[in-house]
Amino acid sequence: MPKNRSGGGLSPTQQAAKFLGVSVLAGAVMAGIALPAVGALGLAAKGSVESFDELPANLKTPPLSQRTTILDADGDQIATVYSRDRTVVDLKSISPYMQKAIVAIEDARFYQHGAVDLKGVLRALNKNAQSGGVAEGASTLTQQYVKNVFVEEAGDDPTKVAQAIQQTLGRKIKELKYAIQVEEELGKKKILENYLNITFFGQQAYGVEAAAQRYFSKSAKDLNLQESALLAGIVQSPSRYDPVNDEAEATKRRNTVLQRMAETGDVSQAEADMAMREPLGLKVSRPKNGCITAVNGAGFFCDYVRAVFLSDPTFGKTKEQRAKVWNQGGLTIRTTLDPTAQESAQESIKKHVYQSDEVATAATIVEPGTGKILAMGQSRPYGFGKNETQINLSVDQAMGGGAGYQSGSTFKPIVAAAAIEGGMPATKSYSSPYEMDYPSPVAQCDGKTWSEKGVPLENENESEVGPYAMKEATAKSVNTYFVQMISEIGTCPVVELSKKMGVQRADGKPMEQSPSIALGTQEMSPLTMASGYAAFASRGMYCTPVAIESISQRVGEQSKSLPVPKSTCSRAMSETTADTINTLLRGVVEDGTGTQAGLGGRPSAGKTGTTDERYAAWFVGYTPNMAGAVWVGDPAHDRQMSDITIGGVWHDKVFGGQVPGPIWRDMMSGALTDKPAPDFNVINIPDSNERDREGDEEDGDTDGGDNGGNDGGDNGGTEDGDNGDGDSGWGNDNGGFLGGPNGGNDGNPVPDPTYSIPEGWIPGNEGSGGDGGNWP
Repeated sequence: MPKNRSGGGLSPTQQAAKFLGVSVLAGAVMAGIALPAVGALGLAAKGSVESFDELPANLKTPPLSQRTTILDADGDQIATVYSRDRTVVDLKSISPYMQKAIVAIEDARFYQHGAVDLKGVLRALNKNAQSGGVAEGASTLTQQYVKNVFVEEAGDDPTKVAQAIQQTLGRKIKELKYAIQVEEELGKKKILENYLNITFFGQQAYGVEAAAQRYFSKSAKDLNLQESALLAGIVQSPSRYDPVNDEAEATKRRNTVLQRMAETGDVSQAEADMAMREPLGLKVSRPKNGCITAVNGAGFFCDYVRAVFLSDPTFGKTKEQRAKVWNQGGLTIRTTLDPTAQESAQESIKKHVYQSDEVATAATIVEPGTGKILAMGQSRPYGFGKNETQINLSVDQAMGGGAGYQSGSTFKPIVAAAAIEGGMPATKSYSSPYEMDYPSPVAQCDGKTWSEKGVPLENENESEVGPYAMKEATAKSVNTYFVQMISEIGTCPVVELSKKMGVQRADGKPMEQSPSIALGTQEMSPLTMASGYAAFASRGMYCTPVAIESISQRVGEQSKSLPVPKSTCSRAMSETTADTINTLLRGVVEDGTGTQAGLGGRPSAGKTGTTDERYAAWFVGYTPNMAGAVWVGDPAHDRQMSDITIGGVWHDKVFGGQVPGPIWRDMMSGALTDKPAPDFNVINIPDSNERDREGDEEDGDTDGGDNGGNDGGDNGGTEDGDNGDGDSGWGNDNGGFLGGPNGGNDGNPVPDPTYSIPEGWIPGNEGSGGDGGNWP
């Protein structure tokens, strides 16, 4: 056990060291630094004893940084990440050849001397004095270990690393005192074990286990004689003796070690000669570090786990403390990622959107009632090459994502939920004219109002004239209906419910409180939308998204569990409100704009969304046990999705039900394989009175608008996808302000706006990742 002293005297070993005299101490110091020995002993002697006595009595050994392993929910490896690639092993797990080789070449008298090898010091002093420099060092293996501890403690700070290895008298004296302590407390075998675990072997490998894996793709316990000699030789200069880049120099050094082992009697000369004739026998395993190595496209989820660790106070009060724990590593992180769901998400993404496409897609699945993130993927892989990215398109900006994408009509159910929660009946009807001015004033939070006069909007086509009740208006996604709803309830209930549902802007800014909030002008991330809709699926309970199930950390030979952040579940709305929304959104999938996203016999609900000028298209949907969001668009907000090929299929116009919908359907179908198929708690919402709308069927406006209608034909309408004119002009799924007058039945082109919008009226952000304030 370590002997702790509070300053009450020197140990016998320390007394002996002091008794040897200042000159010997100075000689030991001078033998290991680049200064001439002659004439310098006096300088070293002056004050050396005082400096020695003032040093703390105990060396504080930092935990060795090791690799961190990230696992999925089944315990299978997703990726390994590390500041330093190291796996700590005990001495019995290291080949005897390796143990003998490192001692022979670095400190042949290791088992005969104490912390200081006086015989070696005198020999080194003599050679250094003759050469006027350093011809030979005399640092023992123990002293080298102490120096490596200083380097490890410095971490990745280049200034601290330089200080840890600087050639000064003060550092060498400090190194010597701690070497004396280490010899007394640990013993030779433990020192050797620690040394082999801490030492750098080049090629990003720290410690002998990582080195054995890197150069020979085997464990340290299986190293043979010549392999051990090669690794032992690298330690003196990992760059000079790097066998990967200079085989000849590495071979020469290996043979030097083998000859030294023969001279010390560790092997016979015949054994050494035979080993020298062997080739290096490298079987190099390239460093595999970081989320870029993740399997099943889980690189972005891996990066999200890292972002959670570095940002959550559960892992440390400050950012610096959390970073220190992460860089120390040795963690085994079990995550919520469901391998079946993740594989299904990636397969669906690859099927429908190619990596080389002009636009990208991102998809996320969460579990209602727990907040567990089950899948997270995107079409542009994690990387640095063409059509690759390090931006996680599924998450908010603060967690490694972009500025988000306008959610379009996928936000309308939140508006409806806010109204119902406030007491509005599900049969509520509004006049919902084909065209109208935005109502003004509109109440906001804190008693403020939004006031703008004469700003018009329109439904998809002239045939879309109310009155409409909520059920039909939701299925058809009628713009004027939801704007009239906002006029009645104000923006504050919507903002407050959004907060309860975890629905927030991806850039972290507050929600803009204008009537356009009803049409989805706020930039959101797929994870946000999936988690928000999960509150509908769980009958009104919102659970914050979580990615980590458990963490264990290995420190030395011990393993301990770390606390992890838990999902916080709270009631966002009443069960009745959630049940009502579920009933409404079932209609969207069954006979509305989302029919292409249907899951066959499994009950599901959801909503389509397509933003202004088709910069983004969405489908967000759920079953009682899984909720998922799919976004498709250009992250840089440059490419409109008209006249475009996506996944090998040409589209004249992209709709939310046409591209994101099938991605969602295939993703969820695979993810839900062998899972129960519970039904929703539906309620009876009477249909609105049948109204005579002659010619509706010809205009593509029947059956909830699934062939065009008010939702802009998110299903593509007719075969050429023009029926309903989509989100033509200014607007969202409803065809926006300027939908084709005949619902695009004859393939009308996208018209241009014929009126102006007041400057600064439409909220939004500039730059890539967002929709720049455009209408959904």
